[in-house]
Amino acid sequence: MNKLRTFFSNEKHYRFFIPCFAVIMGFLVGVIVMLMTGLNPKYIFTALLRAVLGINTAAIGTGKTVFNPRYIGEFFVTVMPLVLTGLSAAFAFRTGLFNIGGEGQLLVGSLCAITTAILGRGLPSFILLPMVVLAGALAGGIWGFIPGILKARFNVHEVVGTIMLNYTGLYLSNYVLKILPGSDLVRTATIPEQASLQSPLLSALTNGSRLHWGFVIVCAALFSFWFIINKTTFGYELRAVGYNPFASKYAGIKVQRNAALSMGIAGVYSGLAGVLIAVGTFSYGRVLPGFENYGFDGLVVALVGGNTAPGSLFAGLLLGSLHAAQPLMQSNGIPRDISIIIVSAIIIFVAMQNSIKFFLNHLSRSAQ
Repeated sequence: MNKLRTFFSNEKHYRFFIPCFAVIMGFLVGVIVMLMTGLNPKYIFTALLRAVLGINTAAIGTGKTVFNPRYIGEFFVTVMPLVLTGLSAAFAFRTGLFNIGGEGQLLVGSLCAITTAILGRGLPSFILLPMVVLAGALAGGIWGFIPGILKARFNVHEVVGTIMLNYTGLYLSNYVLKILPGSDLVRTATIPEQASLQSPLLSALTNGSRLHWGFVIVCAALFSFWFIINKTTFGYELRAVGYNPFASKYAGIKVQRNAALSMGIAGVYSGLAGVLIAVGTFSYGRVLPGFENYGFDGLVVALVGGNTAPGSLFAGLLLGSLHAAQPLMQSNGIPRDISIIIVSAIIIFVAMQNSIKFFLNHLSRSAQ
């Protein structure tokens, strides 16, 4: 009992325990719903096992191929943009802001990456590829900085600004993509190989998956998030503003400037997610009829991950596994709504963290 009280008296332990507890309870809710509707819960876990590790349990003992690394490659392709949009939302949350505009920032990042790649055709790879990545990151940063500066200068709520810019980004992207050289009403021309993140080596290692070099960008983004927040004076000021903007202003911290810069940096991460999708996963620009919800899923990743870099990676892997497993679940008669129920339940339990802390503290005290 003493060990139990010691464990729950440390705030750091809660940061690890509550997300794990929320994930377990989310899956438990999903299992209960499936049992109540006459569905077999085992198909959730067999689908997850196959989507994440490439292991087909149904093929065991049948002589068919049990392990297919292609699923692993596609799993990471799904995860990478989710981690980046999660970092985007988390960075804004650390400053006390709500960046619901990751979708628009991703779209303009993708647009500028594709435009740079097509118009820069003929340039060598060591020039064109960095230009493509920087163009997408800068475009996302500008798209995030706009609501940030509106918040700082005119007190326009960032939720309103980012939602409006989501739709602006969608329709602007569709318009520009359709007028690029070689485009039709559905997609652009294929970008030159010199501007692509695709890798024949990684594809061959994963049995023809679309795994690409974008994972290097994701690793750099995770490190940059951790370094800025935890190892710089700027990051300290951002965290201080997030905890208490009034005390921070009294202490001489430029709250408005930091709010605008925070939204701009958050936009950079979403813009990089757009780069990965455009020049990594597809190698052409797509005219989309609506949002693909990468930005909104990033909010889930940030919340479950506790607005930290390691947490965002963990939550991105979790949410990516559910997304990757959806087609396999549906092939076994499990509706995609089950995944939505699981994710929603996880969010609810994360949102209940104060109640969970109170209950656990009461439990540890009563055990004395």
